[in-house]
Amino acid sequence: MKTLKKLLCAAMALSLTLALAACGSQNNGSASGSGEGTVYRIGISQYGEHPSLDNCRMGFLQGLEEAGLQEGVDFTVDYQNANFDDATATQIAGSFSASGVDMMVAIATPSAVACYAAAEEKDIPVIFTAITDPVGAKLDSGNITGTSDVLPVTAQLELIRALQPEAKTIGIVYSTSEANSIYSLGVYEELAESFGFTIESVGVTAQSEVTQAIDTLIGRGVDCFSNLTDNTVVGVLGAILEKTDEAGIPVYGSEIEQIKNGCVAGAGIDYVKLGIQTGKMAAKVLTGEATCADLPYEIIEDYDLYLNTESLDAMGIAVPDSVSSAATKVN
Repeated sequence: MKTLKKLLCAAMALSLTLALAACGSQNNGSASGSGEGTVYRIGISQYGEHPSLDNCRMGFLQGLEEAGLQEGVDFTVDYQNANFDDATATQIAGSFSASGVDMMVAIATPSAVACYAAAEEKDIPVIFTAITDPVGAKLDSGNITGTSDVLPVTAQLELIRALQPEAKTIGIVYSTSEANSIYSLGVYEELAESFGFTIESVGVTAQSEVTQAIDTLIGRGVDCFSNLTDNTVVGVLGAILEKTDEAGIPVYGSEIEQIKNGCVAGAGIDYVKLGIQTGKMAAKVLTGEATCADLPYEIIEDYDLYLNTESLDAMGIAVPDSVSSAATKVN
């Protein structure tokens, strides 16, 4: 009788152990698996907080939801903000790697470079967004993919020429450490002459230098400024506009949030849509439908024209009917 009881107890213990092991295997997600009950752990590194990048993050989560993955059920998110600091971005990427997340999501070029370096040894997939030049940043091969926010520079120059027929010089402030900005500046310099413009630019290494660079370009007599999707610069847009408004010099933005915040106009993409597109790509990788190698990085080709009518009126800029009819008014 005692022997039978011992056998029954042993059998119950074995059953409990197997059940616990099964529960554990269901909760430890893997980016290459898509078994029922898997909860994927996603580390999101955002280079800094401003509306464009915030829209990317919100769009990314929306894209996952549209792909059928529900936060808190199918995936969890560890969101970290680098506050526009490269060293912090590197630390965030290292912490994601050490904790063994199933996927790193990088918003903006410095975060993407840091995540890719930290993920490579463990072969963790990296999905990026808001990267202007993935090739120049060396993010176009390996276990990495995502979406590019390359600027519609030709459309921007056409818009500036239409709104300021007599303008000759465009001022651009850019961060020397952001590959996306160096690339975009090169495109502006290449195309400007064909529209009758010259480009005056000043590079900065920190946000504390941005307003001084604006003063320098105002002193050079630029007719307007055109913002890039430069995170260091856009992060202090309010301070920029205080100076340019006082000087009576219009600033053109590169996406809708910059125009909402006081830039006179701009040609740009929708960063929520960019994020949604990125989220849907990430869902394919998480669930094993595709690998990063199967998904070359994507570019949103469509752009929109945006007008801030209050800012245009304040600058005394008349809007041609052809531009007005084609543009979205943000106020």
